[in-house]
Amino acid sequence: MISKFARISAVVLGLSLFALAQADQSAATTPNAPSAAAAAVPKATGTKVGTINIEQAIFASNEGRRDFETLSKKFEPKQNELKNTADEIDSLKKQLAAQQDKLNDESRDKLVKQIESKQKSLDRSTQDAQEDFTNQQGEIGNRILGKMAPVIQKYVNDNGYGLLLDTSQPWPRGPVIVSGPSMDITQAIVEAYNAQSGVPAPPAGSPAAKPVKPTGTPGTKPATTKPATTTPPKQ
Repeated sequence: MISKFARISAVVLGLSLFALAQADQSAATTPNAPSAAAAAVPKATGTKVGTINIEQAIFASNEGRRDFETLSKKFEPKQNELKNTADEIDSLKKQLAAQQDKLNDESRDKLVKQIESKQKSLDRSTQDAQEDFTNQQGEIGNRILGKMAPVIQKYVNDNGYGLLLDTSQPWPRGPVIVSGPSMDITQAIVEAYNAQSGVPAPPAGSPAAKPVKPTGTPGTKPATTKPATTTPPKQ
């Protein structure tokens, strides 16, 4: 499934690079524009073709690793709360399964309704938490991408690239069917961006030291793992 962030990042990258190109063109055609502005954003006049995994570049940067780790820690209390609720539901289900032959209809119905009510509440809370996490994840990614776009543009111009393709999404969702490692500039962009941002690498041994692409709330991912509701037949 193509993530919301993947779609946004592709659009933002395109708009960012387009804006840089437009700024260059405007500076060149406006009589009063400083000549330094045109020189600051040269056009891509090279002939080389390159590829870059935009998502990987963002998540692997020191800033990305730091900020996504901070986001994960921020959601840990909510994750624990959802897990505790799920455990409570499981406990009630076990109680129902163990006592359903001993309960009268009224007691059984009351327990079943309690389970269903808690399950619905958990599902709503899980969905809200997942959406909140995804939105904040996208905000972080797009903020970094906005600052990374000029670094990409400069690298492309300085190294003779005339075309750069994003490989964040595999074909047929993405434009690249196959590409060789010699064409990929992702690591070079990560290193260039780290040098510019000044954000230090995470300490060795920390969770953020190994970049992992976030795809949902940390831990058990409650948005995709939901306890099933069991409604035993009445006797």
